[in-house]
Amino acid sequence: MDFWKAFDQNPITHSAAHHVVAIADLIDAFGYARVSDVARLLRITRGSVSVTLKSLKQRGLVIEDERRLLGLSAQGRRIAQGIRARKQILIRLFVDVLGVEAEQAGIDTCKIEHLVSAGTAGRVLRLLRFVKSAAPEAQRFLAAFAHFEGACTHDPATCPCCDEVCLADALAAIEESELRDDD
Repeated sequence: MDFWKAFDQNPITHSAAHHVVAIADLIDAFGYARVSDVARLLRITRGSVSVTLKSLKQRGLVIEDERRLLGLSAQGRRIAQGIRARKQILIRLFVDVLGVEAEQAGIDTCKIEHLVSAGTAGRVLRLLRFVKSAAPEAQRFLAAFAHFEGACTHDPATCPCCDEVCLADALAAIEESELRDDD
């Protein structure tokens, strides 16, 4: 139950994940990456990039050559590939299965792409392979899910998803709070 305490012990922070993926994206696109390129891509200052890169270099994830061009170590490349893969898996789940708008799916996956375990991402990928297959069961599932409203009784005692509180009510309260914060 204390797993939440290890949150800051993740292999890479949210910010560092963006830096590693940005370097990978730049190298893929142009064959090289510089601090200024990373800053421009992430829309932050070169100073902020330098601070994060210092830690990533110390951990051996980012390398810099004599011309000050950035690269990724083998471990850094694996991390970037894993983050990219988890992001694509989650975007497909959110958009293709759950019907979330693409922009919102991108925003939501950005928040969690580096936190989801490879095992969980693998299970989601398995689910995606099933629901996107030509299997009649998958097609029936998608069709049924697309039209399923699932009327809520707001009674946790009769709901197969709720335990102590009504999850629909809890989500509605969060959405209402977020709307007030936007005003």
